[in-house]
Amino acid sequence: MIAKITRGISLYGAIAYNYNKLEKGNAQVLFTQKIIQSPDGSYSAGQLSRSFELHLLVNRKTEKPILHISLNPDPKDNVSDTDFENMAQVYMRQMGYGNQPFVVFKHTDTGRAHIHIVSVCVDELGRKISDKFEKRRSMEVCRTLEKKYSLVSAADKKQESGNPGFKPVDFKSGDIKSQMASVLRHLPKYYQFQTFGAYNALLSLFNITAEEVKGEYNGIRKQGVVYFALNRQGEKAGSPFKASLFGKNAGLAQLQSQCDQNRIKLKDSTVKESLKERIESVMRTASNESEFSKKLIQEGINIVVRRNAAGRIYGITFIDHKSRSVWNGSELAKNLSANSFNDWWNNNTKPENPVHKSSVSEKDVIMKPETGQSPDMFDLLRNENMHHAYEQNSFDVLGILLPHTQAEDYQEHAFDKRMKRKVKRRRL
Repeated sequence: MIAKITRGISLYGAIAYNYNKLEKGNAQVLFTQKIIQSPDGSYSAGQLSRSFELHLLVNRKTEKPILHISLNPDPKDNVSDTDFENMAQVYMRQMGYGNQPFVVFKHTDTGRAHIHIVSVCVDELGRKISDKFEKRRSMEVCRTLEKKYSLVSAADKKQESGNPGFKPVDFKSGDIKSQMASVLRHLPKYYQFQTFGAYNALLSLFNITAEEVKGEYNGIRKQGVVYFALNRQGEKAGSPFKASLFGKNAGLAQLQSQCDQNRIKLKDSTVKESLKERIESVMRTASNESEFSKKLIQEGINIVVRRNAAGRIYGITFIDHKSRSVWNGSELAKNLSANSFNDWWNNNTKPENPVHKSSVSEKDVIMKPETGQSPDMFDLLRNENMHHAYEQNSFDVLGILLPHTQAEDYQEHAFDKRMKRKVKRRRL
């Protein structure tokens, strides 16, 4: 189980975030302590807010008195409402908030049931409740609750999980923002791409596309990125989402900086030559596009092909999951460029394929991401049951379905950012 603790200055924001989900049927009030109750057992946002007023009125010097906590069991855990109530009370008591007013909401809109607790971190005399060693104490309480309620241990799972988890966006399943956030907030940390086009090719495996936008506002030129979800036909589905919704890793400035850094890292690496040899080896035994793509998957490589309306190939990108790097064909070799494959697949003229002996061992090309995750993702590609293939009008992809992390609550992430941003503004 994972606990997230956020502090802020807006009681209304914390109540509204949870109450909006309550009104939409995506949340329910599980438990309350020292909260004003209506005769019929219902709760209003105003009523909940008034329950904390006395503590806030006597607040002395605590700058961020609003406490917002989420307790997130593993998706595999089946936690009853009664257990959630008891866990919330134990957690609050062990963290020093046992005598505080608080309300516990159960959220069910992300595919995994979890709870949110809204409270205040000043007591009835206006004194701040100590938060010393809070993170360490919180982890200890979570480990205790995991043992008591037989939950999956977050500590053990972190040690076992050597691979980042991503799942293609499914437009029909809804909650598109949350699905896209799970990919966009983390994918750039694990893969090296040298151009915006290569980044887009990588995103296409997860049914996402990015577009640069340019404009002018008050005489100042603006540049940014927007993201679209794609349907099964590779077409944009729904409205665009601004990059700022998904954190700085998804923004244009960060992506451009990362492309520059990746070009430097890959310039003198052994990855390029090794990947080129692996692709050319497959070319020698493949007779057509479909066979070529399937054999590349067995090598841990995805290919993204871009065609115009007339069917001419104008772009080809190779995504190597062994080295976690993305390359345009022309960056690797002339015989791996878009023109070469257009001649092969459209004009039946197979490019010349040199035979050479590799001087690069497989272990030399495995690249560890900066996060320290182990680089054994390639092994997952060998499981045929994890492959999924589909053809699209604008590009063809033989994709992979990697194990996914527990669903992210996009609205919760955005809410946390708002709380922190409000504190920063107050300090200016």
